[in-house]
Amino acid sequence: MAALALLGGCAMEQAELEKPTLAGDTIRFSAGPCFGACPSYSLRVTPDGSGLIEPQRFTAIPGPTRFTVTPAQYRRFRAALAQFRPAQGTVRRIGQGENCVRFATDMPGYVIEWTRGEAPPTRLEFQSGCMDAGYGKLRAAIASIPRMLDVAAMVKPTAAKGR
Repeated sequence: MAALALLGGCAMEQAELEKPTLAGDTIRFSAGPCFGACPSYSLRVTPDGSGLIEPQRFTAIPGPTRFTVTPAQYRRFRAALAQFRPAQGTVRRIGQGENCVRFATDMPGYVIEWTRGEAPPTRLEFQSGCMDAGYGKLRAAIASIPRMLDVAAMVKPTAAKGR
């Protein structure tokens, strides 16, 4: 039992990123499940360029995987999401029945969270079934993230055993 607890602690330790030394936001992007075989995963990127992907379903990687991004990739990632960022320390939700009229069901949900030091996180929750024209740029930005961070091959949908 103690060995399992130690192994569990190691697994948790491996799935964490070091505190960034550069000033800036750690950005977490999560792609939720859909009715079909959409890849479901969460990734985090620090201003230092450290990244971690934690797969959930239908991805090409079996477990938490570290990656790095260049300063230019981090800046592009941050800039691509900046126009959609809610006010510091708040949560904005875009979904059916709230601020979305045209909605398709069974689509993945996305969560983007910005954290910096001890400040309260800033969070955007987007149900991608929202087809209102005003959210087209947000849908495009979300679709570009795997290529932008050079992790597309890792999050490529697979059908094998839900991974």
